[in-house]
This record gives sequence, structure tokens and C-alpha cells, in this order.
Amino acid sequence: MTSVLIVDDQPLQRFGFRMLLEATPDTEVVGEAAHGAEAVRRTAELRPDVVLMDIRMPGMDGIEATRQIVASGGRSRILVLTTFDLDEYAHAALRAGASGFLLKDAHPEELLAGIRAVARGDAVVAPALTRRLLDAYAHHLPAAGERGRPDPRWQSLTEREREILVAIGQGRTNGEIAERLVLSESTVKTHVGRVLAKIGARDRIQAVIVAYDLGLTHPGGPD
Repeated sequence: MTSVLIVDDQPLQRFGFRMLLEATPDTEVVGEAAHGAEAVRRTAELRPDVVLMDIRMPGMDGIEATRQIVASGGRSRILVLTTFDLDEYAHAALRAGASGFLLKDAHPEELLAGIRAVARGDAVVAPALTRRLLDAYAHHLPAAGERGRPDPRWQSLTEREREILVAIGQGRTNGEIAERLVLSESTVKTHVGRVLAKIGARDRIQAVIVAYDLGLTHPGGPD
């Protein structure tokens, strides 16, 4: 059973999500919140597996709420729900620690699949979509020439792990990485897990952020 906290300032939107989730055998709504500050408080109280987080809310918005929830070190993971053409908020929320994104007009089965994926520790946004999203807002990230001393995250990686991180930053899937580096997918999966642990990334999306931070990839995607 996956426990979910619904965060949205629109009562009708919260009602719709609750109706869907309560009709699904493997999900349980443990609470609701109408703004960011309430979301932070209720997450600490209820410790849900997944927080469905709206971005645009009065007072504390979803980005700051995500940042505070992630910083608390709890087990709750954040699935941000955003509206079309408002993706300027997505980059900031990714950096705040969100585990994925869905559009509010996603089909019910997509929302449920997203919740299950986030609860398992997976990233919801597909690698290619993550790449396109970050490409659009790459100007927020430091250029390679702007970095000072070598980053300890990069120095902690082996040569093979560095290749894996670069490939993740390019939005490549495990299968694509395996083909490119002539490895088995199971070996790639093991390497990815080690890379995430060493760079302190919660999931693949956060690894993409680190790759951009380190200047390992750039707008335009894979070669």
C-alpha cells in the first residue's frame, strides 16, 4: 500500500485526486494540504510515501515546500504536478529534490504509474524528456569555465563511472548506455547505482542535474 499526501490549493483538484486514489486498491490518501507550509508540516506528521505537489500556491510555493521536505531527510518522495507551458518552474523544483514530474492533464493510469514509480525510488520523468527540460533552462546552470577547483563528486568516481555519469547526463537509457559502452544492462544498472550513491543523488533525475552542474553535458543532447 502506497500512502499519498495531496498538496494543491484548489479544493476541486484535491477532491479529484482523492477520488482516483481511494478507488485504487494499492494507494491510500493519508491527508491533504492547501499550501506549501501545510505540506511541510503534514509530511513531517504523516510521513507519506509520496507527496503529490502542486507548484503554484499562495504563500509558500511547491518548490520551497519540496526543498524543505527533502532537506528534512525523511523518506517521503515528491512527485510534482505541473501545468502545460509552466515548465519554467520545473528546473527549480528538480534542483529542490523532486523525484519527477507529471502534467495535471495526465491520464489517470499515468498518474498512478507515476506514484508507484516514485514510491519504488524510480524517477518518473523519462531520460529524454529530462534532457529536453534541462536543455531549455540550461542558462540557470554554471558553464564549465565558471567552475573553480575540481568537484569532489567527480573525483570520487572511477573512469568507468565517469563515463556512466556523462551518459546519464545526456539522457541515455540503461540500454543505450550498455550498447554504447559494450556492457550488459545489468552491469550498467550496477554502475548507475554506484554513481548515484557516490554523488549523493536520490535518483536518476538528480544525477542529470549533477552532470549539468559539472559541465559534463550541454544543450543539444547526445552526440
